[in-house]
Amino acid sequence: MDAENCFHCGTEIHKKEEVIFDEKRFCCNGCKTVYEIFSQNDLTCYYDFQEAPGATPQDIQGKYDFLNNADIVTKLLEFQEDTTHVVSLYIPHIHCSSCIWILENLQKIQSGINSSQVNFPEKKVRITYDATKTTLKKIVELLSSIGYEPYISLENFESGKKEIDRSLIYKIGVAFFCFGNIMLLSFPEYFEAEEFWINQYRGFFRWLIFAISLPAFFYSASGYYLSAYKSIKSGLLNIDIPIALGIIIMFIRSTVDIIFDYGQGFFDSMTGLIFFMLLGKLFQQKTYAFLSFERDYKSYFPIAVTKVAADGSETSVQVYQIEKGDRLLIRNQELIPVDGILISEKASIDYSFVTGEAVAIEKKSGDKIFAGGKQIGKVIEMEVLFSVSQSYLTQLWSNDVFQKKVVIKHKTITDTISRYFTPVLLSLAFISFLYWIFIDLNTAFNVFTAILIVACPCALALTAPFTLGNVLRILGRRKLYLKNATVIEQLAQVDTIVFDKTGTITTNKKTAITYEGIPLTTTDLQLLGNVLRGSNHPLSRRLYDFIPLQIKLNLTHFEEIIGKGIVAEIEGNTIKLGSSQFLKTMTENTHKKTKVHVEINQEYKGSFVFNNQYRIGLEQLFQELAKKYNLSVLSGDNDGERKILEKMLPESTTLVFNQKPEQKLQYIKELQEKGRNVLMIGDGLNDAGALAQSNIGISISENVNVFSPACDGILDASQFQKISFFMQYSKNAMKTIYMSFGLSLMYNCIGLSYAISGNLSPLVAAIIMPLSTITIVSFVTIMSNMYAKQTKKVTQDF
Repeated sequence: MDAENCFHCGTEIHKKEEVIFDEKRFCCNGCKTVYEIFSQNDLTCYYDFQEAPGATPQDIQGKYDFLNNADIVTKLLEFQEDTTHVVSLYIPHIHCSSCIWILENLQKIQSGINSSQVNFPEKKVRITYDATKTTLKKIVELLSSIGYEPYISLENFESGKKEIDRSLIYKIGVAFFCFGNIMLLSFPEYFEAEEFWINQYRGFFRWLIFAISLPAFFYSASGYYLSAYKSIKSGLLNIDIPIALGIIIMFIRSTVDIIFDYGQGFFDSMTGLIFFMLLGKLFQQKTYAFLSFERDYKSYFPIAVTKVAADGSETSVQVYQIEKGDRLLIRNQELIPVDGILISEKASIDYSFVTGEAVAIEKKSGDKIFAGGKQIGKVIEMEVLFSVSQSYLTQLWSNDVFQKKVVIKHKTITDTISRYFTPVLLSLAFISFLYWIFIDLNTAFNVFTAILIVACPCALALTAPFTLGNVLRILGRRKLYLKNATVIEQLAQVDTIVFDKTGTITTNKKTAITYEGIPLTTTDLQLLGNVLRGSNHPLSRRLYDFIPLQIKLNLTHFEEIIGKGIVAEIEGNTIKLGSSQFLKTMTENTHKKTKVHVEINQEYKGSFVFNNQYRIGLEQLFQELAKKYNLSVLSGDNDGERKILEKMLPESTTLVFNQKPEQKLQYIKELQEKGRNVLMIGDGLNDAGALAQSNIGISISENVNVFSPACDGILDASQFQKISFFMQYSKNAMKTIYMSFGLSLMYNCIGLSYAISGNLSPLVAAIIMPLSTITIVSFVTIMSNMYAKQTKKVTQDF
């Protein structure tokens, strides 16, 4: 770095204002202070990622005093529970890897900050902090002091609307105005007709064209110059460098042509190039926005919640049907889908989904409870404050805490090509220029510019995001909601599928249930119904629907032991429900069926016997999957239904019974140790550990709000028979990506061959380049939609 530039921000130093500290030069005391802060906290490797990555801190004395107002802070917070607060701040200065690194290490600079996570595309940082050790005002002041002042607009916050950035639209408008007028004024030059009376004003019109081109050159194309500058400054070469270089060379060459009267120059081509390039960028942005909107607002988590009507009746509704003022019933282990007010006397909420800390927080009637919490213990009721925020739930689910480590092959290919693309392209352009300059100077400039413009890795880079984004949208519409795009590639690599039995291959809908044992009185049934009302286990839900509940009673104690059963106290009675091992009764050895045993006040009463109903299309689904995958079925029940399953399922299917939750997890682990790539499909409650251990975990949802953040997808139970379609579709999605890679490389090879041979003008190159992006996006959209229809037809046929 030059001695005259600031070590922190890179600004040129004026001798009168120069500050020297630690043998380094700074432009002001603010930059020196930031360096001191980083030095004292052992964070100086911030400067290793990029030279002069910082920004000069601004004077903010008194600017954020409004953050002393607790009401304002509450409105800004995403989450506020006891001492744990979460806030997302928009920071315009985020621009490079150094920014990400320092903003994700804020806890090293200020005590009280627990964690911070950067969303680079949205230029936001999500900070979790302890309100007893620090405040939002101190955090904002810290960010400002190190050159990352957040933009806080209470007006925008109150209205719930984000300020729309229309700068790209304005740039396109200016470029189009310049392009259109220059084309119009260039008509006499195109015809080269001496008899045109207007030729006597040729010099005037050329300088007028030059003047009209300036707004397009300096304003419309400014984004390319800025991006190229930052890229060179960081030591990386991105695609905007050749584009910016091509525009600058065309401008300089055209200016020289006018000054020395060599010709009219190429201002029409230059402004046309800028216009078409920006148009391609707008198309790209709109497509991304469409895919994002479709994911966040058109395809919802297929999770049902129980809504309590005014007459006390309970109905299951999808999360997106929830409205402000609705009363919801939340059972043990259920996700709280929206912010609300607790109606019940008290509750215990686990907010590890939001904060990462698995510590249950006690709440009392009237307290606010936040979306993303998980109810632990007896059933509670809450009143909804806001309608569901799908994007917020998606954001929580995509948290790095729950992300599995995977190798993304297509991203490796894209990154490798992108890294070498620009250096190779620049070398090719200069070599071609040197070759043509000895033949024809005019052609040499055309070749040089055309090569820089026509070659584009954008189509290559856009292939995967657009394909996977469209596939996510299509799967969401078909009621399979995936955590993120990487899950699609993981699905395509699966070779082993493990199914849970109860609630997965069996349905939770009402089936034949019989009771064996000492007859139960009406009072006994009411006690059992109220206990079962708080449980989310598939068998509990079926039994709750079976037992008519007439009176709602308050439970004084409720504990559900996963894989075993329930212990509860109600109206002075102790109730135990569960497996024979849990109740210490051995009746199950003689009757190998699925049972829920009952004990009231230490007296064994008997058991409810379930005649399991298997899902429609189960046999056909397994027959189809067995052709391509290794299949297993795990069950916590005894092997009473082994013979039935052996008749229904292919011979190659492995059946394993009497599996506790930890044994299911171990089974998955053993498969992985053998080199298997495992997909686990379960109900999300007893299978949470196995879902987390598997390469991919998909939870089945059937009018049940069972959600494990460790799972990678949620499938509506009505789409169970289409699992084969989803598996094949994921493979077709990856096939589409690789076909698009080939199409993109072919486009670049053909375009470059024409450019090098001097048969491609810069203007045509400028039109072709955004068209290549449109072609790729159209191709992947058509292919992914076509595969969806083809595979859907096959699924319907069998």
